[in-house]
Amino acid sequence: MQKTIPAQIKQRQSHEVNIVHMNIEGLLAPGQKLALNLRTRTLSLLSEGPEQIMEQQFSSNEMRVLVPILQSFPHYCPYESLLSHMSSNNSSPNSIARCRQRLQEALDNGTWHQELRSIRRALSSLRNKLHHFNLEVSTIRERGCNLTNLTSDPISQEKE
Repeated sequence: MQKTIPAQIKQRQSHEVNIVHMNIEGLLAPGQKLALNLRTRTLSLLSEGPEQIMEQQFSSNEMRVLVPILQSFPHYCPYESLLSHMSSNNSSPNSIARCRQRLQEALDNGTWHQELRSIRRALSSLRNKLHHFNLEVSTIRERGCNLTNLTSDPISQEKE
C-alpha cells in the first residue's frame, strides 16, 4: 500500500509560491501530477518528462474553493474552511471558527442552503472543469467536500 502525502500549499518567507506541484496518489495515473499556478489560476495535468496533458483556467471563486480542497486531500475539507476562504483572502483559525459558528446558526435557523449558496455555485462550475482531469468533488452532507475520481480509471498518459 502506497503512502499518500497530503498536498500542501505554503508561502515562502519572502514571496508567495506561484506554482505548486502535487502528486495526488490514487487519483491520477502513475507518473502524473498536478501543477497549480496561483497567479494565472490554472491547473495543469503533467506526465513524466514533464509533458503537459491538459490545462484548465479557474475563476477567483473556483480557486478559493479548489485550494482548500487540495490542501485537505486525502481528507475532506470542512464547509467552514471553504466558507472562510470564500469570505476573505486570508483564511485563519479565527475566521474558520467564525464561519463554523455562522454555519451552526444557519443550521439551527433553517438557512443552511442560503449560507452555502456561494460555495455551491463555485463548486458547480469547478466540478465541470475538474471532470476534464477525471476528478470529482464529492460532498459529505453538512460536513464538507473531498476530491475523488470521476471514474475508477485514471487518465492515461497518452494524448488522443
